[in-house]
Amino acid sequence: MKLQVTQENLNKALMSVSRIASSRSTLPILANVLIKTTNNLLTISATNLSLAITHSIGAKISQEGSITVPARLMQDYVSSLPADIIELEVENNKLKLKTKNYTSTINGISADDYPEMPSIDKPSKFTIQSSSLKEALSEVVLVASNDETRPVLTGILFDSNEHGFLIAATDSYRLAEKKLTSLKKDFKLLIPASSIQDLLRILPDENITINIEYDDNQIKFNVNEIELLTRLLSGQYPDYQALIPKKFEIKATVDKQSMISIVKIANLFARETAGSIKINIKNNLVEINSIASQIGENNSSTEAQTSGQGEITLNAKYLLDALNVINSNKVDFNFNGKLEPILVTPNNQKNYLHIIMPLKS
Repeated sequence: MKLQVTQENLNKALMSVSRIASSRSTLPILANVLIKTTNNLLTISATNLSLAITHSIGAKISQEGSITVPARLMQDYVSSLPADIIELEVENNKLKLKTKNYTSTINGISADDYPEMPSIDKPSKFTIQSSSLKEALSEVVLVASNDETRPVLTGILFDSNEHGFLIAATDSYRLAEKKLTSLKKDFKLLIPASSIQDLLRILPDENITINIEYDDNQIKFNVNEIELLTRLLSGQYPDYQALIPKKFEIKATVDKQSMISIVKIANLFARETAGSIKINIKNNLVEINSIASQIGENNSSTEAQTSGQGEITLNAKYLLDALNVINSNKVDFNFNGKLEPILVTPNNQKNYLHIIMPLKS
């Protein structure tokens, strides 16, 4: 293999893929990235056997070929080089890199020993705008579980049916759901939240069309010159919609930033009680109380539009997480008493909901 590539493009590609290369794997080669010429493009790939990312970039290729090299070393080295043309050449499983004032050789492993990058045969397909997808995933991924003993809850649900396209996640203590434009296609796909985090890192700030392909076992996201393919989780996702109350006796509409401020302050006094704060809604006020026996007590309040009155005890971090992802200046709180979940939504918007289970006061 022999080629020339810009430092900027090579560094960008390495940043996209190298973080999933794992030095903890039982297969040492998975700590490497695969560098390969394909169809007059240079592809940089990495996989952990559950997730694979390939980033294709333009290059001046004079000789086709491939090699794998340590991901971390390659990433750190290329990112430290000045912006210039880099010459890459492979001889005897050694990658030689040359640019102005720098010449280095990195010992590699034959690409023949690298696991075959997965692909999807006869996939089903749909498209979605990246801005909508990025917003939806950012609003739900934070509530997915980290508990590997309940693998279904570590996933993000893509559910397309006659009612619309829903993206949802839950850890059984809280739930987030975002409704997007209907896709005219029915499916239920359960994607690992860890893979969604990697997808969020490569989704661009500008709005583009994302092409998505899937089958019964895998899903692939095509994001400009990057392909991310991940295995799907198996199992029956809980029927969470049956848990969402249809009517509420206690309601409040409050300024989001004011609510964030008083919850943050209350949380300072709630550390001894695992972030437990008591919220009281009454008389056009939202009041928060938190107590730390060794530190003191805090009472804060903010004006609100209220209907009914009652109190509920919540985890302050969970509430802050919900408030921080809601894209609205005002937030609606709805619940039926201290033993039932609270529904947090953007004011007068029906496409996003966030449910938090109460704590025992």
